[in-house]
Amino acid sequence: MKSETSENGTRRKYDETFKQNAVRMIENGQSTRSVAVALGISEGLLHKWKQARNSNRSQLEGEVVDLKARLRQVEQERDILKKALSIFSRPT
Repeated sequence: MKSETSENGTRRKYDETFKQNAVRMIENGQSTRSVAVALGISEGLLHKWKQARNSNRSQLEGEVVDLKARLRQVEQERDILKKALSIFSRPT
């Protein structure tokens, strides 16, 4: 179980489910910063958890995760372009 030192010097401990959910939020497209702020933990700790999770995956699982992330990015870009097209194709 990883832990983090809080402002008062005590170490906070996080269970495996908490860590997995935090990393999953990042993999689902949220920024590391926003997840860290929402959960009240440091970005560095999130990066460590993500790296540990990725090192435990097989190469194919890692490729699937990368492809899903790329697909989300391309879908967002497509949606932005659709909105821009509708804005610029309005009659003046």
